[in-house]
Amino acid sequence: MYRFKPSLQLPKSFTYSYRPSRLFSDHQTQLENAGPMASLLRSRSVVRFRGPDTVKFLQGLLTNDVRRFGEPIGDKTSNLHMPNLSTVSAKPMYAAMLTPQGRFLYDMFLYKPSRPDEKLDRTGSGPGSDPDESFELFMDVDASVTDELLETFKKYRLRSKVEIENVAEEFSCWQRYGGNLSEKSSSSEEPEAAAVGWGGDVDRSGMSASQGNNLGWQWSKDPRLDCLGLRGIFPSDTTPPLVEADKETDEKNYLLWRLVKGVAEGSTEIPKGEAIPLEYNLVGLNAISFDKGCYVGQEFIARTHHRGVIRKRLLPLKFLDDSGKEVEQRVAPGSEVIDAASGKKAGTVTTALGCRGLGLLRLDEAFKVLGTLTIKGHEDVKVEAIRPKWWPAEWLQEHQEHSAVA
Repeated sequence: MYRFKPSLQLPKSFTYSYRPSRLFSDHQTQLENAGPMASLLRSRSVVRFRGPDTVKFLQGLLTNDVRRFGEPIGDKTSNLHMPNLSTVSAKPMYAAMLTPQGRFLYDMFLYKPSRPDEKLDRTGSGPGSDPDESFELFMDVDASVTDELLETFKKYRLRSKVEIENVAEEFSCWQRYGGNLSEKSSSSEEPEAAAVGWGGDVDRSGMSASQGNNLGWQWSKDPRLDCLGLRGIFPSDTTPPLVEADKETDEKNYLLWRLVKGVAEGSTEIPKGEAIPLEYNLVGLNAISFDKGCYVGQEFIARTHHRGVIRKRLLPLKFLDDSGKEVEQRVAPGSEVIDAASGKKAGTVTTALGCRGLGLLRLDEAFKVLGTLTIKGHEDVKVEAIRPKWWPAEWLQEHQEHSAVA
């Protein structure tokens, strides 16, 4: 059950069962007020790509422009244009892999480790050096499909000079979020990337917190949305910098944080082989480049995007009773959301946790008067769909204009 400390710090674990819905609402307030929290993401795993063809290989498979990492793409005769070196970025990237028909398969975060001259040596007193170090990228992926994902990548590898390795035992994924973290992220107190390494943006407090042993691993802004906080991968045998013992909390808190923001993650929340990426808002989450050229599934994505009308989108949901109070544990993923008056299906709940969830809803039904939408088979449970603050205004405008014409 919930057990909150008087200081508003959250415990490492808790369950959501058999408590009044008011406490679930209070729990969300706790996340907002308790200050930055950190969660070890056991639902995610780490894969390493290494070799001279890494960027070229991934560029043809993923929805985002991997050339941004700015490394050679293999043979010099390639016609794949490389960006100017001044635009090279080591910031993490969010991307997806699709079926040839343009349906979602996997999402991933890509990280480029610091170069040898950016890392501290093992004494923590100067830059390291390893001129023979092979180019590598790390990928944070859904742990439940890691083996399948590896097989898929190896199927496409053919003769590409790329090594693909599961390094989940060596590295772990973390998220830092909550409080006013995103608002403070540009200050000296919370830099954009709390870097632990050698270079101009070294964060001294982070170095101190890690005892100088991370050798370049760092927190970076979540590449999807600032409001999601900071994300990173770190050696499994260390605690990330800036993570105090009493600020580490259960991963379910991070799930709740995402649900409220309207962001799905992983091949369960974004149904593998079924989901249309644009309906799950991957464009707004910076996962898709429309300038990069061909990749698997690109034709369908480009056609859908340029057609300009997305009739359904993933939305954050609240589950309420007749009096407007939030209710818990009554809604399961896969439940149908219906219009109470017409009985017409408005969408489907994709994820649920307590009195919050995500649902893929038709936009012409989603924002009706409260009480109009209910759960099929549980008509006493009302559904409130919420427009996330980060949504571009044109998403609704385009739909409204199309509906008016129709």
